[in-house]
Amino acid sequence: MKLLKIFCCLFLGVNLVTCCTPKQEPRRPISQKSGAFMKQSIERNIKMNQNEEALIESIIEKDTSVDYISSKKGYWYHYIIKNDSVNTKPIKGDVAFFDYEIKDLKGNIIYSQLELKPQKYIVDKQNIMIGLRDGIKLMKKGEKVTFLFPSHMGYGYHGDSKKVTNNIPLMCTVTLNDIKQENELKIE
Repeated sequence: MKLLKIFCCLFLGVNLVTCCTPKQEPRRPISQKSGAFMKQSIERNIKMNQNEEALIESIIEKDTSVDYISSKKGYWYHYIIKNDSVNTKPIKGDVAFFDYEIKDLKGNIIYSQLELKPQKYIVDKQNIMIGLRDGIKLMKKGEKVTFLFPSHMGYGYHGDSKKVTNNIPLMCTVTLNDIKQENELKIE
């Protein structure tokens, strides 16, 4: 009986202590959803794109020996070798065999054609640089084209984790050696 009275007193004491302590307010978030970060990020990207486009336009103005073509996707290109004897361009599912080289816009080689080796690309079914993905579809067999890609069409914000750092506009010279339909080859 004495043990029961002690237990009841302890129980009432704990209840009184817990009931009488002020309730804690939930912690408020440190940051508010103002959208300021997104606005700053958008403004920074717009400014960066404008600077890259101005740089590319100055290269085009200085290089009067060739006619650059502006693509609908936001890059520029010119033909070194143009092939008017064929009309076939790679389409989704075709296999494009090509060689290419990557330079910065000052003409410094980042990756030589020898380093990159001949490439085999299943059009629109493999992951390659965004600019090349679109640029290859503009080419015909035997053509050689130089592309000027703003960074968002190259390796973008992250670079390639090797030689291309973040936000670097690129100059890529591509030679399309051959085009085969997917069913003509057994892809490994």
